Amino acid sequence: MFLNDVFDREFDARHRPDRPLPAGDVNVLTAGRIAAALVAIGLILIAGQAGYARPLAWSGALVAAILYYNYRHKRDPLGPLWMGVCRGLVYCVAASAVAPAVSVRVGIAAAAMTLYVIGLTWIAKRLGPRAGVVVPILLAGISGVDAVVVLVSGGGPALALLAVAAGVLTLGFQRFVPGT
Repeated sequence: MFLNDVFDREFDARHRPDRPLPAGDVNVLTAGRIAAALVAIGLILIAGQAGYARPLAWSGALVAAILYYNYRHKRDPLGPLWMGVCRGLVYCVAASAVAPAVSVRVGIAAAAMTLYVIGLTWIAKRLGPRAGVVVPILLAGISGVDAVVVLVSGGGPALALLAVAAGVLTLGFQRFVPGT
């Protein structure tokens, strides 16, 4: 989020002056430092684990995708694809941290999430300010996809219910922090 705001600051200054950087709520240098620190902390935590090579490689791919997306998404018609890839890679990072390899099942789950987020992002870009409740519902739907993945992978109904609850909480919190 911090990184996205840093990369979008010029666009936001023209089109969304209420955003934190153009509004002057946060200094661009501070936001950039926070973004860099969060990425570095994540990579250091991964590298500090036993058997870190695979998760670090997946994390490197995720960081590269995030950087590319943030740098190009306003000018790249494939922006929704890159956003989806970022979200799908999260599954691969998590799986590689707890298993010797990313399984086919995880790959399928990551592909399902990638496709869902591509659709969500495409819809959000097309609707823009007219999105109303559509985008917040689709954002909360990410938890629904997670719940289906949990059920299909044998994670049990309690974990799936937790994912659904996260979706409901997401909708509730968007009343205070808009999911834009």
